[in-house]
Amino acid sequence: MSDTTQMEAWAEALAGELGIDTAGVDVEQLLDVAREAAHAVARPAAPITTFLIGYAVARGDVDLSEATGTATALARGWVEEMPG
Repeated sequence: MSDTTQMEAWAEALAGELGIDTAGVDVEQLLDVAREAAHAVARPAAPITTFLIGYAVARGDVDLSEATGTATALARGWVEEMPG
């Protein structure tokens, strides 16, 4: 099983256990933004980033595409904004 297939299967299984409908969840999009945060900020930023995106989307503040776009842009600019 490929990593992508494994991740999608995991997401579906976990969502089922948590009673979450995954119809609007784009696993690839979340993995992409997690990768950006891990590389541009720090590895532990990946799970925090995806959690905060999920939280914002669940509250109805933004949709998934807008939230991942915002997070990706922030991560890509992080080195310039926060040197060190």
